[in-house]
Amino acid sequence: MTAIQYFEPEGRRIPFVDEGDGPVRLILVPERGQDALGVVGHYLAEEAGFHVVRIGYRAGSGGRLAAAEHAEDVIAVMDHLGWDHSWIGGHGFGGTVARATVDAHRDRANGLLLLGVEDVDIPLAPVLPVLIVQGSDDEVTAPSNGESLQSTAPERASVKTLAGHGHLFPSSDPIQTAVIIEEYLDWD
Repeated sequence: MTAIQYFEPEGRRIPFVDEGDGPVRLILVPERGQDALGVVGHYLAEEAGFHVVRIGYRAGSGGRLAAAEHAEDVIAVMDHLGWDHSWIGGHGFGGTVARATVDAHRDRANGLLLLGVEDVDIPLAPVLPVLIVQGSDDEVTAPSNGESLQSTAPERASVKTLAGHGHLFPSSDPIQTAVIIEEYLDWD
């Protein structure tokens, strides 16, 4: 796995991991308190040929800032890397951060990737494609959250469900999770 780097704009210390160099760019934001996306991101960089950046939570925040504040950290890292646009996604609260990022910076997103959707009042940005991946037995972010969100934009939002998996499906089945993402984003 690639080492953690830190970007420190305006006194904030934002950790991130940058892997791969392929033409498909993907930002991933983990759930608070854990990073079930490490193997998923590594697979997408190494096996699928994507350029994946996993962005953690600002040092000292514990991921407890508002999603909009974390979204500004995502944009700061994208600017630092010279990325004008990317797919933006996350797991659980990380998906809420991704939604907030895309809502505030629609011109920076190619699409939205949500793994385990939280029930929050952030609308989907118009036009952009959305991939929702969820575990059928998720007791933290109920599958109905993803289905409800998908129903607001059925022409461009897709739902993929991993049968028998709970909230930590990116950890319990990282390869299947990564393959779903690869197959969906590979056309971009």
